[in-house]
Parts: sequence; C-alpha cells; structure tokens
Amino acid sequence: MSALHQLARVRRDADGVAHIVGMSGGKDSTGLGLRLRELHPDVPYTFICTPTGDELPEMVEHWRKCEDLLGQPILFLTAPDGKGGALTLKKLIDGFGALPNFRQRWCTRKLKIEPTEAFMLALAAAGPAVLYVGLRADEEERQGLFWSGATVFPMRTWGWREADVWAYLARRGVTIPRRSDCARCYHQKLVEWKVLGEEHPDLYAEAVAQEAAIGHTFRSPGRDTWPASLAELAVAFASGKKVRGEEAYRARVQRGEAPCRVCSL
Repeated sequence: MSALHQLARVRRDADGVAHIVGMSGGKDSTGLGLRLRELHPDVPYTFICTPTGDELPEMVEHWRKCEDLLGQPILFLTAPDGKGGALTLKKLIDGFGALPNFRQRWCTRKLKIEPTEAFMLALAAAGPAVLYVGLRADEEERQGLFWSGATVFPMRTWGWREADVWAYLARRGVTIPRRSDCARCYHQKLVEWKVLGEEHPDLYAEAVAQEAAIGHTFRSPGRDTWPASLAELAVAFASGKKVRGEEAYRARVQRGEAPCRVCSL
C-alpha cells in the first residue's frame, strides 16, 4: 500500500503526537522497535518499513515474527508505480534501463527515502510527528537520512553499541536474516553473491538475465580480481575457488549475526 494510503492507520497520543518507528528488519531497527515497545507499552507507536519487493523469503518471515512480538502490524510503505501498483526494484531497473550502483543509488532514494518523506510530511501536516531511527552510540558519524523534521535516536540515548544490540536480541530470542535488504544489491560482498546463487539460484539467474539485457553489471569492474559479470562469476564459483573471508562470513551468519546493510531504515 502506498505511503499516503497508510496515514489513516496511524494513532496519535493524548497530545496529538504521532510516534513513528523505522523498522527495516535489520538488527538495529529490530532491536529499537522491540525495546521501545517493551519500555513504553502505552505509547501508540506506529512501526513502518519500506520494502523493495526484492527481499528474500526469510526476510518476509522475519517481519511476520516481528509483528507477533510487537503485538501489532508493521505498516509497509511503498511508492506508486503509476499503474495502480507498488514500485519495486525490478520495476525501477526496467524503467530506467539501468542497474543501480554507487554512483546511481536511485534504488534507495525511490524505494525508501521518498516514501518515508512523503509519509512523514503528510503526518506532520496534520499534527506533530516524531521519527525514531535505530542509529547506535558507536556510529556517531551517521545521520538520519529520511526527513528534516523531529527525529530521535533512542539507542544513542541508551548508550547502546553493536554488542548491546546483539545481546538484547539474544535475550529476546530473535535472530536476524542473513539479508535484510535486496537480494541483488550492488553493494553486497562477493561471498553474498555466492550464497545467493547457492540458496536462490532462480534469483541469481534473473540477475544474470538483467545484466545481459541491460549491458552492465551489478558489480563494478576492477572492484577485485574476480569477474564483474554474474554469469562469469558463477563459473568461477563452480570451479571451487574460495572467496576471501568466506568461512568467517558463514560462521557469523550461523551465529545469527547478519552483516550490516547499506540502506536500512
């Protein structure tokens, strides 16, 4: 459902303030949402997420589990595609005839930033609105990206660092999926492409087809000594060649410590 169509589902407190919590489903936003609900059960929080339509099934299941723990639904905000549906990563790629990269990060802007901004601006027009964002005390350099209105960072107030987030999630019995964003993110590591091909060969094959149709690659040439194209990369993986850091990555995922992502809200 589009961002603006979700406005009617937002509750306000006795002072008319809307409390909006960004909850992408990554470790920080998951920890933030669950802890806020735990600390302040009487605050009418609204939990929002901006899906890209390219999430893996385990991420969709994680959102469902979070809703159970929160005791309320998450509002999924999307931008309209102009044809009566929701904008997705695939539709953006088809529409632009291009793949996102570090120079053209329109995926984050179109699928995450703009729907959130539209939602918050519309809320603020009707009354006070506060956005809660999961930035930690040990990442002082990061800033809120999504709107210029009232924004708070509770984990910084709590003094939570990365280890505190993992400890809290462990105490709540919550694990984070290996991927909490797009299955075919240009920013992901080499080992993540390898695991995607192993676990979701259909999605990997679709990404290969997109590269062939558009004439560019998700991976930048010269980024490392491996082939840039996913088709050639699959051949290299099949040869048995090991990826640097692969064992450590798989061990971390096995422990439920999903890597940080580039565009989480």
